[in-house]
Amino acid sequence: MNFPLFIAKRYFVSKKQANVINIISIIAIIGVSFGTMAFIIVLSVFNGIEELVSSMFNAFDPDLRIELSEGKSFATDTSILQEIEKYPAIAYYSYVIEENVLVEYDDKQMIATMKAVDDNYVHVTGLDTMVYKGAFVLYENPRYYALVGAGVARRLGMSLDMFAMRVWAPIRTEGIVLNSANAFNSEAINISGFFSIQQEIDDKFIILPIEFARNLTDYGNRATAIELKIVESADIKQVEKDLQKKLGNGFVVKNRYEQKEFIYKIMKSEKWAVIAILSFILLVSSFNIIGTMIMLIIEKRKDISTLHSLGADMNKIRKIFVYEGWLVSIVGAVIGLILGLAISLGQQYFGWLKLAATQSFATIAYPVKVDFGSTILVFGIVLLIGYVVASYPVRYITRKFFTGI
Repeated sequence: MNFPLFIAKRYFVSKKQANVINIISIIAIIGVSFGTMAFIIVLSVFNGIEELVSSMFNAFDPDLRIELSEGKSFATDTSILQEIEKYPAIAYYSYVIEENVLVEYDDKQMIATMKAVDDNYVHVTGLDTMVYKGAFVLYENPRYYALVGAGVARRLGMSLDMFAMRVWAPIRTEGIVLNSANAFNSEAINISGFFSIQQEIDDKFIILPIEFARNLTDYGNRATAIELKIVESADIKQVEKDLQKKLGNGFVVKNRYEQKEFIYKIMKSEKWAVIAILSFILLVSSFNIIGTMIMLIIEKRKDISTLHSLGADMNKIRKIFVYEGWLVSIVGAVIGLILGLAISLGQQYFGWLKLAATQSFATIAYPVKVDFGSTILVFGIVLLIGYVVASYPVRYITRKFFTGI
């Protein structure tokens, strides 16, 4: 039996002679409980927002994307690419042309990024689920149609079935063109719908049929990227390695994280910053444990002398009060975890807190996701802080007042 832990549990449940110690102990438990509860809720909300943002990017970014390591466009009829098209782990693939173009609508103009895709694109990504007005239509014989990002549409004042959109693209010719009228191709195209994913994408992209873009840009059978949908049972990391090996150094294969590496790194950094801030808040809320330990040690001076006379060394005596302070943290942590998980799971499954019911939001309920790893991390941080907070006053007080025993 662990003797210091046994005595600590007796001290924890027994009524103290000075009622103020009981009050401070309860306040300490409440402080740790609310700190832990807030930690769980805030981290769950952050996980929910992170998952929501990732899911929105996933609607635009493919599982894997193949680009040139140097240069801009490549021929799509090469033997290497034809071999990749037969790779068994690839469910769908789509050739893509990305190019900066000038968009004109009702005498308003702006520079946008044209993303031209083929018929398979709807299977490669979930962009069709992000169309909030109109429909995901790129071709209805004999007409071509465009999908426009919400930011581009707002800036140009676009409406469906009002005007056609005109797209201007530079002619891909060698040498210097003196007449600006001969430097651009332009084509008009009707708008089928507007999509909203994330501001960075909405303010920048228009989606066009690849045949329309090839005529506009003179790309012919060339593309700037291949976007891939991998079968669910396949290991994406292994597929990425295999494709990179087949393609060699001339191409680069990127997974979703690598396609938006900067944004995902920022999200991860923000998460650790939130954890650091909440840990500091929890540390401050645990300071009541220090007062509890100091008053308890002073009250138990006779017990300390008795235990020392019975053979307990100062190390064991100190452990008693460290365990006592730690029990305060553990009880507070358990209560806080139960409350925090109850609130977070309630929001996750029942959506108690609603966002404004407008098309500007990708979800109606405030996003929350309870993560097992985050829960264990919070509990571990609370226990660590509780141990540190309990250890310092115990060592200081016992060293100061009981060095002679």
